[in-house]
Amino acid sequence: MAQAGLALAAAIVFVAAAHAQNRVQEAADPSQDMAWHSAQAAALASRQASDGWQWMEGGLLWRRVAGDGSGKHPTVRDVVTVHYEGTFVDGKVFDSSYRSGRPATFPLAQLVPAWQMAIPNMGVGDTIELAVPAPLAYGTQGGGPIPGGATLLFKIELLGIRG
Repeated sequence: MAQAGLALAAAIVFVAAAHAQNRVQEAADPSQDMAWHSAQAAALASRQASDGWQWMEGGLLWRRVAGDGSGKHPTVRDVVTVHYEGTFVDGKVFDSSYRSGRPATFPLAQLVPAWQMAIPNMGVGDTIELAVPAPLAYGTQGGGPIPGGATLLFKIELLGIRG
């Protein structure tokens, strides 16, 4: 009888530990939370044309916040030098060249689709903001600190172009 009681107690502890582990994993993966998904959609829906937001294919939203678009424009084949900051819809920064104090240089063709679509609309010296639905960023799989399904917000300043 004592062995049956120990076995039952061990099973209860095992189930409780497994349940606690699942709760920790769910907390660590916001993409499993319906409220989180609603916030992703709301971040896109809240941006209005009356505030300067323009719609692009795939639901990408962008607006120019500095400059007039008259500078030289890159193509997707170019290498661009930018200052940028990427945040989640809750405002948490996940990456920033401003914080490091050094601009970043990238082949535009190797960046997420949203950047490939929006940056060619910029002139050197322009600054834009992007609201990026997940399919035009890191998709349903995510990457690094970015969970799958995340809407991302960027501020991008185009500093230079190398052909």
